[in-house]
Amino acid sequence: MEITSKPGNVVTLKQASVMAEKGKYAIGSFSPRYTPVIRAVLKAAQKTQSPFICQISQKELERYGISPREFAEEFYAQMKSEKISVPAVLHLDHTKVFSVIEEAISAGFTSVMIDASEKPLEENIQISREVVRYAHNKGVSVEAELGMIGTTDFIETDHDEELYTNPEEAKRFVDETGVDSLAVSVGTAHGVYMVKEPKIDFDRLEAIRSLTPVHLVLHGGSGVPAWMIERAVQLPEGGISKVNIATDLELALLEALGRKERMTNAELMKLSPEELEVGLQAVEATVVEKISDFLGSKGHAADFGL
Repeated sequence: MEITSKPGNVVTLKQASVMAEKGKYAIGSFSPRYTPVIRAVLKAAQKTQSPFICQISQKELERYGISPREFAEEFYAQMKSEKISVPAVLHLDHTKVFSVIEEAISAGFTSVMIDASEKPLEENIQISREVVRYAHNKGVSVEAELGMIGTTDFIETDHDEELYTNPEEAKRFVDETGVDSLAVSVGTAHGVYMVKEPKIDFDRLEAIRSLTPVHLVLHGGSGVPAWMIERAVQLPEGGISKVNIATDLELALLEALGRKERMTNAELMKLSPEELEVGLQAVEATVVEKISDFLGSKGHAADFGL
């Protein structure tokens, strides 16, 4: 069954990105990974009166044992039970399989990401264009990736190669696909920075921005210093409008629970209510800190006029 009616404050990524660029802040795209943790993300956004994005990737769905519909149902249930009134986006992150995108859109996701970045440029354009055509007909925004964003933990993506985004290719890609947002490879990586230091190639970012007005996305936001994010967001012609944060949330959860190993969604749900609440409070505090001191989106829910 396809979800056709959504709360008025659940918007598309395109709508959220427009407001973020106008307001010179970034919107956090938080990946709770486990369905019970969705509540912590929502509560933090409401507490800070910030727009937010709740996301999960195809690999996370597989790794944690969740379907797109289960994730969406929990998101909408918590939006209602927690009386969330701030602007929200439900986003499907890195996904390579069209059927997963179809399932997510049917379940009520308002934004999807097609990641064909490992393909040659021509093929990436073709695949991304097809997803844009399908999703836009459903009123859903599309994010794509050009260049390759590395990883250290293989949870969101399955490659650790890194290939920086070519600005000229970015212009062509956006012009020929019609994507709403573009994830760019400018030095950050998914996971925990253990060997290399986080960095952002600001010159490359400015070159991309000078050639295309598409909304830009920074993946691998966990562990990046706040000053780097602020500079990336505050580019004169408009910078990063969406920053992905996943690893920091799971690290906060596991540390609060006294655990080192990741769990499946089913395993987390077996915890006692008291133990789970300890973990959720840690995640909520982390999201509040990111919104307040990292993204600059605190208090900007009112910008949307919802």
